[in-house]
Amino acid sequence: MNNLINFLTAGILAAAPLLFGVLGETLTEKSGNMNLGVEGMMFMGGIAGILGPYYYEKAGGTNPYVALIIAMVCALVCAGVGALVFSVLTITLRANQNVTGLALTMFGTGFGNYFGEAVGNADPSGFLSVSTAVKGIFNNPIFPDSMVNIPYIGKLLFSHNFMVYLAILLAILLAWFLGRTRAGLSLRAVGESPATADAAGINVTKYKYLATCIGGAMTGLGGLYLVMNAASGVGGAWVYNCIDGYGWLAVALVIFAVWSPKRALWCSLIFGGLACMRYYYPISFIPASIYDIVPYIVTAIVLVAVSLKHSRANQPPESLGLSYFREER
Repeated sequence: MNNLINFLTAGILAAAPLLFGVLGETLTEKSGNMNLGVEGMMFMGGIAGILGPYYYEKAGGTNPYVALIIAMVCALVCAGVGALVFSVLTITLRANQNVTGLALTMFGTGFGNYFGEAVGNADPSGFLSVSTAVKGIFNNPIFPDSMVNIPYIGKLLFSHNFMVYLAILLAILLAWFLGRTRAGLSLRAVGESPATADAAGINVTKYKYLATCIGGAMTGLGGLYLVMNAASGVGGAWVYNCIDGYGWLAVALVIFAVWSPKRALWCSLIFGGLACMRYYYPISFIPASIYDIVPYIVTAIVLVAVSLKHSRANQPPESLGLSYFREER
């Protein structure tokens, strides 16, 4: 039983960065924009999120809570800027969304790895990292030990860092926004038929820009999580290529969750569990490398299965990936 609890707990920790990426891309795609640059924006959010507190501490700062705020702001802004560039190219200049997203992924990956290695090599320690106090802020449980030590459910529900609960809260808020607010319904209308939304007086450009930039900023939190938490094996330090395909998994999980923030919670948990299964349920004759590719194999199977379902509820927004030409309305 303890092994199962430990496995589920690890799955939740591994699911959090995926959930940030899935929620950010879901918001983006609900506006009709398909941004394949999630991986790149996670790299940008990750490197900016660690460089901020790194330089804060180098300048003599010692308050870990200030470092936390700096990290969050830097991750949000840097990934948001990447999404803004994507928005200008695809919404204003009407460039191809798939090509632009792939270019953003390549840029963000190079951006993150270059600055991570350059700053790390220039540091006397030989790598880019933050203090133990800052690592603790990102990794320690936010609930008291009395709650964590509750038999069975304590560790499962109360032993996580604040970013896990932030990801869950964002999923709930996004589900409420898309389903219960006028702005959310207008955003969905823009994604389904921008011409109809425009005729109804909805500012299509504004909704597309806001959804894409805010969604991109949210994916940056996933990159920050991977860098600051122990998901990459070394929490609070930059590891080369530390995002390791999480952005691409997030893009696929948006389809798996059929563009639903509620389903994104469960889908992220499933794939988080698959990512850490080999540590808790190893099979002697299966190489570790096979365990590493299981999430991607399952992703491919799920994408095929979803594509075979022709119900309207399982389909993407009708204008997804298409540029809107107002003069053709």
